[in-house]
Amino acid sequence: MSIKIRAGVAMIAIAVTFTGVVAPTPPVQAQGLLDALFKSPAQRKREQVARERARQEAAAPKKPVKQVRISGPSYRRYKPDTLVQVAFNEIADPVVTGGIEDMGLAPLGIDPFAEGRPALAELSVRALPEVAKAVIEHYSVHPDYVWVAGTAITDRARAVIEVLESAETVGLSAADYKVEVPADGFDVTQGTERQKELMAFEMKLSVAVASYILDATRGRVDPNRISGYHDFKRKSPDLAKQLEALSKADDPAAALLAQNPQGAHFEALVAELKRLHDLDDVARVEIAPNVLLKPGQSNPELANVMAAIEMKGSDQLKTDNALLFASYAGKPEYDQELVALVKAFQKEAGLKPDGVVGPATRRALVGITNEDKIEKVRLAMERARWLPGVLAARRVFINQPAYTATYFNEGKSDLSMRVVVGKRSNQTNFFDDEIELVEFNPYWGVPQSIIFNEMVPKLRSDPSYLDRLGYEVTAGGKRVSSSNINWSTVGRSSNIGVRQPPSSRNALGELKILFPNSHAIYMHDTPSKSLFERDTRAFSHGCIRLQDPRAMAAKVLGTSVDDIGSHIAGGQNKRVELSSTIPVHVAYFTAWPDDNGKVEYFADVYDRDSYLRKAIDATEDARSS
Repeated sequence: MSIKIRAGVAMIAIAVTFTGVVAPTPPVQAQGLLDALFKSPAQRKREQVARERARQEAAAPKKPVKQVRISGPSYRRYKPDTLVQVAFNEIADPVVTGGIEDMGLAPLGIDPFAEGRPALAELSVRALPEVAKAVIEHYSVHPDYVWVAGTAITDRARAVIEVLESAETVGLSAADYKVEVPADGFDVTQGTERQKELMAFEMKLSVAVASYILDATRGRVDPNRISGYHDFKRKSPDLAKQLEALSKADDPAAALLAQNPQGAHFEALVAELKRLHDLDDVARVEIAPNVLLKPGQSNPELANVMAAIEMKGSDQLKTDNALLFASYAGKPEYDQELVALVKAFQKEAGLKPDGVVGPATRRALVGITNEDKIEKVRLAMERARWLPGVLAARRVFINQPAYTATYFNEGKSDLSMRVVVGKRSNQTNFFDDEIELVEFNPYWGVPQSIIFNEMVPKLRSDPSYLDRLGYEVTAGGKRVSSSNINWSTVGRSSNIGVRQPPSSRNALGELKILFPNSHAIYMHDTPSKSLFERDTRAFSHGCIRLQDPRAMAAKVLGTSVDDIGSHIAGGQNKRVELSSTIPVHVAYFTAWPDDNGKVEYFADVYDRDSYLRKAIDATEDARSS
């Protein structure tokens, strides 16, 4: 007997020769022979036990995995920016050099900035880190006064201070930029002390100006620290460059004010804030917050409803129903005559005229106080700073609390429609992006949150559920039948994908308008058309459902609705890219101007006003401590 060993790349083969006959040995047997030749009995025993354990684990049924639930982002306790001491001692003391021919020249006078420099050693001012850095950088490069001339402050300084003191008019806090102004009169024998006083004023005003520029440009609050539903890259203006530009501006006050958002939307908010401050609070009729009054019911709140309609209704409405108002004696029965009056009011208020007094009708009847409106406008001004300082002339603006999507062309509204946004448990994010393409007869790639939160619980008791509905399922990237998956063992680590092919039942309807983002949010059609008739329209899983998707697609593609129809008619999935991207703002404003510049107020569907208010309060506390 002879043994021949041949080693290959893929396997080791062993041939045993008996009287000239070569018999191939199977790989498993070959492995056993190798073990016998080269491994100790203890090694062979350990490996045999490991192989048997692996075989048993593979053959054993998998244990059910605890049902997984994917939750949305959370709201956080806001952590404000931390102020730092401005290191004025780091302002570079320039080294003056000159040619030999200059050495004989006597100085024409003492440099006022140099005379005031000793004040920097004992000056203590706190500021945002970006502000502190910018002020040091500016004065190291430009060691000269910006706001002081001789022994007095300049008119330019006084004009800038007026802007800082009026910060409330643009939704900021004047307390954040308060600067003590040196008295005009001083002891002429104390010239050095005067220069120190002016130097302190110079630095404090530049810190206040840089702080105003930063706040006016990007807002006082970092929205991403409020919750995971906010997604903005925080702006980083070049403050040192801005300070230099301001020092050379013909009108520094106007240049400073221009750091706020520009455009009709912000101008309308500024005008509305002024109007509200000039008003006294109007009388209101209170209606129970949880009122739900339907035709034919009886409810003691009906008397308050009638009083509120008489107060809030138009003169024409009150004239048309004068006899009804005169004869109403406070009865609680909600009969047809009163239902007709409520429907007329609802129609005036832009609500669905169904005669049902619910949350939306109650808000229209009760209204909000001037104080509440002022708060909403100020919050809107803060949020406006998270958007680009100048909104693009061609854009799409989605305002979630208003449940509207508006297409702007040349800076003016060209198309507006109702939308459905995410429900409270699936909130739509607040962010900016760019529309890139339109997909016709789209596939719906089901988000993981819907797969695990809604589909898997059903599939555990009915594995063929997705097959019957026509969904496509993949496991590890391979197409499989849903009935062939053991859904009780599917967990977060499982590589499961689900999508719905194009059809009349597809959740995305005929088309979707894409602006690719990490939140998988886009605009799309929907087969659930009835929801657009409701006043409150927070029903989706986070995406934006359009009332008239063909019209919006035509606008963003720069084509006709008929052309959009031809893309859909074939029934085939296809994508059409825009010739140039269009900015889209998936925004959240509870106060926002309409096309005519009149500010409208909306319910805070996600309670985000309160979280922003807390963030502003925390910021003001940190700055004042």
